[in-house]
Formats: sequence, structure tokens, C-alpha cells
Amino acid sequence: MSKQLFVGQALVELLADYGVELVFGIPGTHSIELYRGLGNGKIRHISPRHEQGGGFMADGYARVSGKPGVCFVITGAGVTNIATAMGEAYMDSVPMLVISPVNDPDPDNINRGRLHEITCQSAVTTPLTALSVTISDAGQIPQIVARAFDLFSSERPRPVHISIPLSIIPLPVSGKWQATPLATPRLATDAQIQSICRLIAKSDNPVIVAGGGTTAGAEHIVRLAEKTCCPVITTVAGRGVIPANHPLCIGAQLRAPSVQHMLAQSDLALFLGTELAQTDHWNDDLKLPDRQVWVNLWEHVLNRNPSAFTVQADCSDCAKRVARALCQPRQSEIDTLHARCRLARTRHGSALTEKEMIHLSVLNEMLRHVPLEATIVSDMTQIAYTAVDYLPMARPNQWLHPTGYGTLGYALPAAIGAVLADESRPALVIVGDAGLQYTMQEMTLAAELDLNLVVLLWNNEALLQIFDDMQNANIKPIGVTQKNPDFIALAHACGWQAKPVAGLRTLGSDLEKAFVQPGPVLLQLDQALVS
Repeated sequence: MSKQLFVGQALVELLADYGVELVFGIPGTHSIELYRGLGNGKIRHISPRHEQGGGFMADGYARVSGKPGVCFVITGAGVTNIATAMGEAYMDSVPMLVISPVNDPDPDNINRGRLHEITCQSAVTTPLTALSVTISDAGQIPQIVARAFDLFSSERPRPVHISIPLSIIPLPVSGKWQATPLATPRLATDAQIQSICRLIAKSDNPVIVAGGGTTAGAEHIVRLAEKTCCPVITTVAGRGVIPANHPLCIGAQLRAPSVQHMLAQSDLALFLGTELAQTDHWNDDLKLPDRQVWVNLWEHVLNRNPSAFTVQADCSDCAKRVARALCQPRQSEIDTLHARCRLARTRHGSALTEKEMIHLSVLNEMLRHVPLEATIVSDMTQIAYTAVDYLPMARPNQWLHPTGYGTLGYALPAAIGAVLADESRPALVIVGDAGLQYTMQEMTLAAELDLNLVVLLWNNEALLQIFDDMQNANIKPIGVTQKNPDFIALAHACGWQAKPVAGLRTLGSDLEKAFVQPGPVLLQLDQALVS
């Protein structure tokens, strides 16, 4: 006779059947029934110090593992706390499943003063999710969970939020809930593949623009570029799709002016797995070639480009099949293109400002001494902006950045999630002094888990980007300088090893030593020492 399960237990069993290995969450009065099933050991539970941090951990975990990050949060306050992280995952197309209780709906739709009550909890998360559902019957849960995992596997991945009323969570379940086979993404038709090949054949100067939707099939994008004989331009989310040492790598991202010029001069652009959002290029007057091919799983992107040839399909499969159908280019064409890309790599640094050149001196020294297998996670800080624009990567998701929503405090918790996704890869966090203070409470979790994680704290004693923006707008800087804590003492208090970096000359050796020491390490580098 099978053991009686309650909704919370059955849900955990169902998640395990879908391959969930890790849940981030902080238990509360309303959510303890979700924890009843975690005692069986099938799913590991990680306790962040704040729900926002847990959401960022789920984000970093998902980007590195390719699996959805899963979070349990409490009613009301837990949902609003994690909303910022859901917004980041929504903008950056990261699969995240957030499950929370909710107070039972009030028939008059008013606030009755119940604990953690929001008049309409789903109204908070609907704009931040691909799907936000409030369960009305326990029997709905398996089909809604199946819909979430189908969305993650076959559509543009974005967060899903499932709210379960408090009256439903403790109910007994009749029978075991079963996981269903995952949906697969839509594939291009043979006719669409042939049409793309004809457009390429008519082109003399094509380019590929690869976005975050190409990272799972990077090798197919590179092969397509080789057969098409064209350079690969990447968005921030697509960094590393073309390895830094590949001759078709142009050495910068779509935001760089020299790269935008290359795009404007092309006669065909293949936009693969990107929506070409404002944060991909920061140029409202971005010039695009007249002939365009767009391949994307998200129909909305394709509907925005009525004059382009559009294909709603998996871009990796599409790239593989187009490459297979194309003829090998002549060696003379390959040599000419390689020379063009070499020239682009030398030119893109000519537009650097003095401040960006200082940043690059630090970043290049850093890259020489960080383990090749490390994941680098950056926050919203000026040195990171230089990095994401000008430093090409060797592999996809080698460098994680909060591109779309642009929230401070992302880097440290996202790096924790990245290490938990693959503990053979250490993580380097690049964060400013203001950004670290958004989520520095998660330092205690990193110490608790004894993670191989190094924070390089870029300390410029201010929200310097906003300081600069205010000055450039002739506004007296207000609210952009603050009294910082003693970060070294703070790190020690959280159980970390920590030390100041004397300057650029010691940065390399400090990093090397930090990565061979056990547990997390903080290195504080004051901008004044390298300016």
C-alpha cells in the first residue's frame, strides 16, 4: 500500500521527477507544508539570507546548468522580495520556477488584514513571468508544473510563478503525480532552410548576430559562420558563442561602435536567438541592413520585423541545417574574411576612453590569473560595463551579467548559484562597493557552504556611474556617495578570508593565491590605486 502524500510532498516528488536537484528557499509559517517532502533527500535545499538573493542564486544556477532554478518563498513578502530577481530572469530569458503559498482569494477582492496578504498576489508576478497561475484545485498542480517545464524546454525560457492557496497545500493527494515528457522546440521547415540558403547565396557581406538563445548550440553557430564566410557579432547574453581565439571573432560585442558600423555595412544580417533589445546595443539609431533573417522561438520578436524573413524555430537546429546545406567557401574568401576580422579586433580598442583603458588594464591582468574553468559573474559597476563590451569569452555563459533588468546586487548570489550548479568550476565575482551592499548578507551562506568563490571588490567609494551621469547633466551629485563599511572586517566576520590588493602589480598573484585557498575570499581593489 502506497504511503499517503499531501500536496506539498507530492509537489516535491513531482519536481524531483522533472530532474530538479536543488531548491532555494527560506521557510516561513505559510510555506512549511512545501518542506514536508524535502526530508526524503531527493532535492537539496539551500537557504539564502534573503529571497532576492535566492532568486539571483536560482538565476546563476540556471545559466550555468541549463536547468531551471527553483525557489520556494512565503506568501506576500517572499513574493515581493523575489520579484526583482524574477524581473532579471524575465529580461535575460532565464528559466526560473517560483512556488509560493497564497492566502485564499477574498470574494470581495479586498485586504482582510491576514498575514502576508496581498489583494492580488499574481498581479505582482504576471508582468515578470511567462506564466503566473493561482491554483484553484490540487489536481491542477501536475498540469501547471508540466506546462512550466514545457515552456522551459520548448519556448523562450522565462520565470513561471505558481501560487497555491493555503487551504490546498495541506490536502491529501490521491495517487502519485507523474512527470510527463518534455515538449521540444519548434523546428524550421525544409522550405525555410532553403529560403535562408538562397538569401545567403545572394549576399556578398553577411554577418551573424548571435544572442542568448544560441548558447546551447554554439558549435552550430560557429559552423554556420564558417560555411557562410561571415563574422559573428554577439550580444552580451551571447558572449562566448564565438570563442575568443576563433578567427571569425571580432573581439567586441554589439554595443561597441565599431561593431555597429560593421553591422550597418553588411548586406545581410542573420539575427539568431536575440530580440535586439535596447540593452543589447544602446543605440536608438542603430542602422541595420535592408535584408534580414530572424530566427527565434519568441513570436513577438518576429512580429516586430514585417520586412524581414522570419522563422519561429529553434535557432541551433536551424543553424546546423543551413550550414549543412551550404557549400564550403573558397580559401581566398576565408583568408579575406579572417584578415577583416583581425582588423576589426585591432580597431575596436581605438574608441576606449581613458577610464575604460584603466578598466581593461585590470581586466586583462585578471584574466591572466583566473582559472580557465572559472565562471565570472559581474554586477552593475563601471569596470563590468567595460568588460562586457570589450572582453570576448572562450565559451558561452563563462561571464554572467544582469543585462536586461540591470539590477545591483546580482553578482554575489548569482555566483553562489553558479558554483552550486557545477562545483568543479570556481567563480570570480566582480562587484562595486555599492552593489555588494545590496546582497552582502549572502556572504554568510557562501562561508556556510565553503564555496570556492573569490570576490574582487572594485571600490570607488561611490555610485560612480550615476555620479558621472549627474555631472554630465549639470546636476549637483546627490545621494551617490556613502560611508562604506570596513569590507575586510566584514568579510572576516562572515567567515571569509580577505585582504586589500596593493595595486595592479600584485593583483595577479593575489588572485592565484585566493583560488587555491579553501572557502570564499574577498580581495578589495581600490580604484584610486590603479587610476
